[in-house]
Amino acid sequence: MSTALSLEPLFRHSIGFDRFSDLFDRALEGSSASTFPPYNIEKHGENQYRIVLAVAGFSEEDLSIKLENGVLTVTGTKADDKNDQNITYMHHGIGRDSFKLTYRLEDHIEVQGANLENGLLVIDLLREIPEEAKPREIEINSLGSGKSQLHKIESRNESTA
Repeated sequence: MSTALSLEPLFRHSIGFDRFSDLFDRALEGSSASTFPPYNIEKHGENQYRIVLAVAGFSEEDLSIKLENGVLTVTGTKADDKNDQNITYMHHGIGRDSFKLTYRLEDHIEVQGANLENGLLVIDLLREIPEEAKPREIEINSLGSGKSQLHKIESRNESTA
């Protein structure tokens, strides 16, 4: 008896969801996700989202935000301070390590902007679904009520030839 988990039943009636299957595979591999810096992912309304990262001690110059192929990457690199050589920490609880966090964004999610205030990096996201991707009603034509659309097209093509 195999103990492997198969997602095949989930995708039986799905077309074009290969990337979704890959996402499940990566999630099941085991996570080595970083817990630094702490962050929140918030939903504000139906189509508005926000990522809030606690980046105390990092300046705008130390942070980088990039979006490539639907993956949002936030990187923080703290420059070495020359003054730290003369400091002995009794307790060192404020993180100064470099970090790199990635977030896979769903289709049609756009980054609206980012700001850094009071040690919090806030990234605003908005889902903008184009008209052609919104749900629409598909008309069903009855074949019994006359010629089918295929016959109409074929007869039109024959008359123009």
